[in-house]
Amino acid sequence: MKLGVRLKLFFASFAVIAISVTIGDAYLAHGIDRYLTANIEQDLFVRAKLVALKSSEVGAPSEDVATWDQLADRLGAAAQARVTLVASDGRVLGDSEVDAAKIATLENHAGREEIDGALSSGQGSSNRLSATVRERMMYVAIPFTSPADGRVMGVARVAKPLRAVDDAIGAVHRIVFIAVLIALMLALFLSSAAAQRMSAVVRSLTETARRMKSGDLDVRTHVTGTDELAELGRALDQLAGSLENTLAELRTERDLQRRILEGMHEGVLVLDAEARVVTMNHALREMLLLPADAVGKLLLEVIRHAELHMLLEMARADGQSSGELELPGIKPRRLLVGATALHDEGDEGIIAVIVDVTDVRRLESLRRDFVANVSHELRTPVAAVRSAAETLRTSVVSDPNAALRFVDMIERNAQRLQSLIEDLLELSRIESKEFRLKRERVDIAGVFNIVVGLFRERAERKQIRLDMRIVPPSPQLQSDQRALEQILSNLVENAVKYCPAGSSVTLSAETKGDFVRLAVEDTGPGIDEKHLPRLFERFYRVDAGRSREVGGTGLGLSIVKHLSEALGGKVSVESRLGQGSTFIVVLRA
Repeated sequence: MKLGVRLKLFFASFAVIAISVTIGDAYLAHGIDRYLTANIEQDLFVRAKLVALKSSEVGAPSEDVATWDQLADRLGAAAQARVTLVASDGRVLGDSEVDAAKIATLENHAGREEIDGALSSGQGSSNRLSATVRERMMYVAIPFTSPADGRVMGVARVAKPLRAVDDAIGAVHRIVFIAVLIALMLALFLSSAAAQRMSAVVRSLTETARRMKSGDLDVRTHVTGTDELAELGRALDQLAGSLENTLAELRTERDLQRRILEGMHEGVLVLDAEARVVTMNHALREMLLLPADAVGKLLLEVIRHAELHMLLEMARADGQSSGELELPGIKPRRLLVGATALHDEGDEGIIAVIVDVTDVRRLESLRRDFVANVSHELRTPVAAVRSAAETLRTSVVSDPNAALRFVDMIERNAQRLQSLIEDLLELSRIESKEFRLKRERVDIAGVFNIVVGLFRERAERKQIRLDMRIVPPSPQLQSDQRALEQILSNLVENAVKYCPAGSSVTLSAETKGDFVRLAVEDTGPGIDEKHLPRLFERFYRVDAGRSREVGGTGLGLSIVKHLSEALGGKVSVESRLGQGSTFIVVLRA
């Protein structure tokens, strides 16, 4: 059963009143009892002295019970109390409230407290329940003497019921009971009023605390006063303000950490002591193709990679570990992992930073291949130039005709070196974003005429027909004319270079919706299908020997690819062995 504030205050008041009244009633009853009993005792001593005085005047022997009993009756009536005359040996000589015939049947009073006190010290008193009349009595006793020789003959005892004392105590009990009832009614009224006020304040404080718990830290109690509840209200207001400031700081710090984690290109993974995922950032999810609900799951459920798990366990055991892993799957990755154990009050967690080095390793491989290819491409013309120069030194005088052939060889290989260096520089400018595009309105027919004019003489020398076909109207592009000329020049140059006599090379342009399709089609030997995926790589050659023979650098198609992408387009090739090739560039109109 749940007790409200009102009942609690009432029971508290009732307990205080009950305890106070019980103690007060007991103290008051005891005091009244002592006071009235003492007064009655003093009064009875006065009467007992008079009775003893009268008894000392009687010289009857102790065997004369009738005389002593008559004396007890007269003295009892005069003293308005019970008078008992007791011989010194304890025999009852007379009693004002007992018939003379029954005196002999009364028990011996020797050993009674008041009798012993009177015989030993001249007076005695006792307060006890009377065995004769079954009522609480006050007994006082005074010895009386023989008139003949003055010896103590017996004791005169006077007794009176303490009924008045008991009645007085009963009256006090009744007064106290009435006072208790009045006090309880007042306590009920006052506790109700106090509880009503306290309940209102407590309800307000409770509602404020409940709203604070639900996250509303702008709420305040607005309690006034100087009592404890007002102090509690002010403490709650201060707590709300402090919590609001603390939570604001925590939110700021959390948001900052989240922005930092989400802005990192490196993947971050935090595990708890049970190897459950505590947090991971967006980069790691993208890197490993992990679902958003991975947090809270065991790492083994999220990532199944034995080497990664072993590396993380090594970090837990040794404090830290690192390594490079190959991660297979739909999106194969090369990962560099660094893991460190977290020690937090016995909780062994792990934080791992994972860097995707797939592109770095691929670029390193490309760099190695590039250096090897450039070295290989440079070695042949340089060797030829050195050989021709050495031979020229010995034959320039003796054989002038041979000297001219070697000079032609030097000039031809120097031109090849120059072409290679120019293509390398051009490709470097494009890849490093140093190639600045100049957007302008470009007429495709005009560009075709320029390109055809550049290669017409060379094509005629090889007996190759060079044509152009434009589906009217002539396409117009918002592009860079110089870049377009270079793209088409490289494609036409390759076609003229590798096509045998009697072939044809055709430039075509066609508008398709928002795009313009440019194509360079030839009827040459074609390209085997296995070479098509790598055709636009630097230094990749279908026939390396023939390429060097015709003076190719292996960079032309790579330049075409990068320029097409810089213009916002793409390049592709369609070819079958023995059926010619078609290089297609698609650009936005």
